[in-house]
Amino acid sequence: MDKLVAMRVFERVANEGGFAAAARALDISPPVVTRLVAELEAHLGARLFQRTTRRVVLTEAGETYLRRVRQILQDIEEADGLVSAATNELKGWLRVQAQPAIASYMIAPLIASFQRAYPGIRIDLAVNAFSSASVEDYDVTLFGAGPDFDANIIARKIIESKVMLVASADYIARRGYPQTPADLSQHDCLFLEHPDRPTQAWYLWPEDQPEQLAEVKLNPVLVANHTDTLIRAARDGLGITTTVLNVVAPYLARGELVQVLHPWVAGQLALYAALPSRKFVPQRSRVFMEYLAQQIRSLDDKALAICAETNLCYFGL
Repeated sequence: MDKLVAMRVFERVANEGGFAAAARALDISPPVVTRLVAELEAHLGARLFQRTTRRVVLTEAGETYLRRVRQILQDIEEADGLVSAATNELKGWLRVQAQPAIASYMIAPLIASFQRAYPGIRIDLAVNAFSSASVEDYDVTLFGAGPDFDANIIARKIIESKVMLVASADYIARRGYPQTPADLSQHDCLFLEHPDRPTQAWYLWPEDQPEQLAEVKLNPVLVANHTDTLIRAARDGLGITTTVLNVVAPYLARGELVQVLHPWVAGQLALYAALPSRKFVPQRSRVFMEYLAQQIRSLDDKALAICAETNLCYFGL
């Protein structure tokens, strides 16, 4: 017996004054109503209704029980309402977990404008390497992965982005603009070390022709497993590095970095948002993800437009 369901049926029988009327109001069969009330009476060890051929009347025990049941059901409705309101209201704490580069380059620049747009939402940001084991502890966990990422977690793709080559305009002015992947052997390269890439090489292809894969073996002047270090070195004119458009879009838009070797790319990455549950996603989580995607897409478009103009200049067009 579902005791809560039985209590709701009992209350409706008392309110309607009969089993058949309660069944019609609840849109269930009269035998089900009769069975649930009988099971409730058996559980309580007391008769709740006096049944006659003409009407159903509460017993003294039934009247006492009804007063408490009504209060209990009202408390449950109020509790449901409070939780539902908290889920749908745009206020409260939003717990976000993000990888370091995502936190630094995508979330941090948007926090002030997001909170101006949604002043009732407060952000609690934890910066960690992505771990599926901790997804349940946060409202939203942001991480980067390949576009075909598949894992045993609930994750939504926020936006896709290309991995591009970048350098400072000062570096290009000193060393020239590489026209082909082979030209990179004559340049200072900055390599992002990763456990999955033991070989110091870049694998490049024209953005619209992925079958034309070119392997570029490197003798880098800097190797690091820290994106911030490589981007700072590139901005300071040390050399050419690879990075995701989402990460360096602000520097491209301000002219602090320029795209190198257009239209060649070094990969595709997507920004994913892992959620603790597919159901009952708080509205504040939804608006945060939508805002993030909208702002990143807008900045990416601006950066790509500036890149296009810059590339035309480098090619003398």
